[in-house]
Amino acid sequence: MEGLKWSLLALLPLLASVILFYMKTPPQKPSHSECSLLDHNDFWISSKRIVTPKGVISGAVEVKGGNIASVMEEDWQENVGTGQVIDYGEAVVMPGLIDVHAHLDDPGRTEWEGFPSGTRAAAAGGLTTLVDMPLNSFPSTVSEETFELKIKAAAKRIYVDVGFWGGLVPENAFNGSALEGLLKAGVLGLKSFMCPSGINDFPMTNAGHIKEGLSILAKYRRPLLVHAEIQRELEDIADDPRSYSTYLKTRPASWEEAAIRELLTVTNSTRAGGPAEGAHLHIVHLSDARSSLDLIKEAKNSGDSITVETCPHYLAFSAEEIHDGDTRFKCAPPIRDAANREKLWGALMDGHIDMLSSDHSPTVPELKLFNDGNFLKAWGGISSLQFVLPVTWSYGRKYGMTLEQLASWWSEKPAKLAGLDLKGAIAIGNHADIVVWEPEVEFDLNDSHPTYVKHPSISAYMGSRLSGKVLATFVRGNLVYKEGKHALAACGVPILAR
Repeated sequence: MEGLKWSLLALLPLLASVILFYMKTPPQKPSHSECSLLDHNDFWISSKRIVTPKGVISGAVEVKGGNIASVMEEDWQENVGTGQVIDYGEAVVMPGLIDVHAHLDDPGRTEWEGFPSGTRAAAAGGLTTLVDMPLNSFPSTVSEETFELKIKAAAKRIYVDVGFWGGLVPENAFNGSALEGLLKAGVLGLKSFMCPSGINDFPMTNAGHIKEGLSILAKYRRPLLVHAEIQRELEDIADDPRSYSTYLKTRPASWEEAAIRELLTVTNSTRAGGPAEGAHLHIVHLSDARSSLDLIKEAKNSGDSITVETCPHYLAFSAEEIHDGDTRFKCAPPIRDAANREKLWGALMDGHIDMLSSDHSPTVPELKLFNDGNFLKAWGGISSLQFVLPVTWSYGRKYGMTLEQLASWWSEKPAKLAGLDLKGAIAIGNHADIVVWEPEVEFDLNDSHPTYVKHPSISAYMGSRLSGKVLATFVRGNLVYKEGKHALAACGVPILAR
């Protein structure tokens, strides 16, 4: 027994050195075979419908080392030689979608969504880049320290590229060093609410806070995104809380108009030669297509640096169609009437609305209060990340929407807003972020359809029949999704502004 004891003691230095070796050795990066469903880095993608900045062409895209090396038309076969070619025939090859408005709830509320499930859903929907909102995670991203927590949470857990917005809140709005620290750390811009956000550590701002934020953002030439609603006093509403019309009365279009009117008292500083020239204001999820939109048009015509987005749920649904108790449809600002929906489509087609985003804002089913169906108490937010491409296409076709417009609203303009210079278009030198899809293929979004968001049952789109099947999604040349199968490893890249 004594001999065994001394033998074991003799092994202790060896054991300690092995442990030390593994502690000091950095974890290996995933191999290419884990990051991609392809076994090669350099290849060609051919199709008769490739959406480029010059229009839709028949030809091929050459991918080398994760970037687009060339884009060729009809005579491309002469240049391929022995290169690997993936021929997609009549399927559409388009720049991957960029969603600048997604709540991934990570860290802190991963039971709501989380980086892995959210980015897997994005890949399955043809989205190659997300920009994560600073709230609904915990803590909210309002400082360098909380941003560092966000970056750590994303490491090796994202299947597509992810950038991040920081939060503009009263506690940092008048603290220039705090805001600059957040911007220097790499957030792509800032986000604020002009009404209660529903999240305790993300309080609302006013025009004074926003003016200060714009003055700091001007130095970095980054945008401020604003949830534009201001609460006004309402008469007591004693109607049935299960009725959607009751909820609609509690958030009238006048709240959006009031917020935008107040915003425009400070956005004139973003004009050429103004004190905040270089800053940019972006109004998120516009719902009101009447007075609010008219104010935005006036500001643009006056030279204010301002853009506006709307979301597929405002374009797909109308208040008249929402059944009593179906709280899947609750969001803020709310889905309005069918006539308003028509005006939104008209504004989008005419270029007055600049781009689209999902405003993917999931939660746990319990907070949707499906048993009670109480619109006034249920959590608001539409779960949509995987479905925005087919939803936009399915509802937009009757308005004459083109593939080029789709790429502009979902890729080109979001890339410009977020400062993603190497994304948003199939062009030489850009990241090979590409979605391949079949616009003509219809499918039923039901329980048997593969869905990757954490809680499919809360999505307002479940039960829809849609057109537009995603065949493949490439992120920086990696085939991260192919018809129901994801790459083994999460090899998306966290995007930091520099």
